[in-house]
Amino acid sequence: MSRVGKSPITVPKGAEISINGANVTVKGPLGTLTHNLHPTVGLKQEDGVLTVILNSDSPEAGAQSGTARALVNNMVVGVTTGFERKLSLVGVGYRAAAQGETLKLQLGFSHDIIYNLPKGVKAETPTQTEIIIKGSNKQQVGQVAAEVRAYRSPEPYKGKGVRYVDEVVHLKETKKK
Repeated sequence: MSRVGKSPITVPKGAEISINGANVTVKGPLGTLTHNLHPTVGLKQEDGVLTVILNSDSPEAGAQSGTARALVNNMVVGVTTGFERKLSLVGVGYRAAAQGETLKLQLGFSHDIIYNLPKGVKAETPTQTEIIIKGSNKQQVGQVAAEVRAYRSPEPYKGKGVRYVDEVVHLKETKKK
């Protein structure tokens, strides 16, 4: 069994967990998330603590225990505190504006890019060059951030483009004559 799979998950107040066979549902103040566990692992709940149990002795069950624990922990954190990804726009004339369920991006193309946010994900723009993507599903928040970044990923000579706030772009030296 993996080391990650052995560690317990503490369930904070405000989160309700229901286990129905392999189906796990987590409800909290920020929403509801469900997940189907792999058949080789299961969950045991007692006194506000969740632990992953193995349903078989196969090596695959040990490997799946860490994955199942991480996914359920992300669900618990997501419905209680939520996840966010911060993006930064670097470049002259690059702007972003959140308008309800859409994100309007001006990234130096001849047209504006209108990105429709999926259900459960919200975007905020504190300034014209900052985007904050929030949601309860960690995978969905990361996927939306990656799709927005892919419209104009940072180029290696001037560093212009959409980048994560914590991302480091190594700039190349230009060609010499």
